[in-house]
Amino acid sequence: MKRPSAVLFAGVLTVTLLAGCATQSFDINPPLTPTSPGQATVEESQPFFVGGVSQSTLIDAAAVCGGADRVARVETETTVLDSILSFVTGGIYSPRTARVYCL
Repeated sequence: MKRPSAVLFAGVLTVTLLAGCATQSFDINPPLTPTSPGQATVEESQPFFVGGVSQSTLIDAAAVCGGADRVARVETETTVLDSILSFVTGGIYSPRTARVYCL
């Protein structure tokens, strides 16, 4: 028989992993379709602490793509790995993954 604390921990971990993934996409220039973004030109993990309160990071998408007219999409995502790291550290370290897609 499992102890109640182990069952509670497993339940909290499951809910965190299922609810912790989120993606925000910003389509800048067509013809990129939302269902086929292609290969990301830049993908990096960005560190945030204490849930990212009052913090920001910057990626110059125009510089990455060689001009603002060549930026197709910018995405930020909380991946499963990001959620696990945030859960393990109790929200002290809360990374997010950012991607830039060029035409």
